[in-house]
Amino acid sequence: MDMNKTLATVLIASSLLAGCGAALGTNAVVHRVGQDDLLKLRAGPGLGYRVILGLPDGTELLKRDCVTEVSQLWCRVSLANAQNVTGYVSADYLKSP
Repeated sequence: MDMNKTLATVLIASSLLAGCGAALGTNAVVHRVGQDDLLKLRAGPGLGYRVILGLPDGTELLKRDCVTEVSQLWCRVSLANAQNVTGYVSADYLKSP
């Protein structure tokens, strides 16, 4: 019986660790913002949230997850070169590298 509990614990821990790896994100790039415009990185998924900073075309990001808010898809992202800077952007302006 103890062997079964140990095996179950190992299997659960393994699947949790595998899930954590997936949470790291996928690569994305800011795309189609415009030459003189910036994509707004926001504190939450929607236009009503404060702007954290502006991102020019070509900015490399890590896409975490996405949610739909008022018929708009918003993705939680981190800057690829500063992963502690996180926020939400409209998915319309993201593409895979």
